[in-house]
Amino acid sequence: MSDVKYSNNRDKTILVVEDDKSVREGLVMNLQLQGYKVISCNDGDEGMKMAFDAKPDLVILDIMLPGWSGLDILSELRSTSNDVSVLLLSARDRTEHKIEGLEIGADDYVTKPFELSELLARVEALLRRRRGYFQKEANISFGTIVIEPDRRKVTVEDKRVELSMKEYELLLLFAKNPGRPFDRESILSSVWGWDFDGTSRTVDNFIMSLRQKIEKNPQKPQYIKTVRQVGYKLDA
Repeated sequence: MSDVKYSNNRDKTILVVEDDKSVREGLVMNLQLQGYKVISCNDGDEGMKMAFDAKPDLVILDIMLPGWSGLDILSELRSTSNDVSVLLLSARDRTEHKIEGLEIGADDYVTKPFELSELLARVEALLRRRRGYFQKEANISFGTIVIEPDRRKVTVEDKRVELSMKEYELLLLFAKNPGRPFDRESILSSVWGWDFDGTSRTVDNFIMSLRQKIEKNPQKPQYIKTVRQVGYKLDA
């Protein structure tokens, strides 16, 4: 691993919550070599506290932890609209396990054992995406819905709606492409990444959840319309 430190990483803080000492220390060392500020702990109770108190830019979170589990911490972060990026680590590699973590609100899911170079690339991609959220962008509005990209804020009839990270990215994809039909594969690639091995059911579940939050009548949606034999589109 290169010992070059990248200056654009120095203002980024990463929290590593991992109870396996060798994995934790390896991650901390290699992330520090990349120029990140890294804090760490080995149990869920301390991880929960640090995730809220230290306000990291990214949390690398093992699922199986003493105390609070990684999924419990993730659920708590998302229930409070905390927009920190979360990368889950787990030895559980079945598709349904990945879908569970992503549906709760994880931004990425890496199975153990993992290639360090791939994990570092995923970390950089998540932080780069997060930087994009905080660049000033014009608000997007349609009907009674207003999206404020620079604040990752969505309001419906002037009332704030709390969306998970993936729900927000899904809505933003449609909002930036009004009227364009997206098939499920395109949605998976755009929102979850080309290497995500989920199914079309993942998209359908998130569409259902998004409709529940932004549509007056989710059974007869006004905005997120189903396009038969294709997928979905935004009718703005």
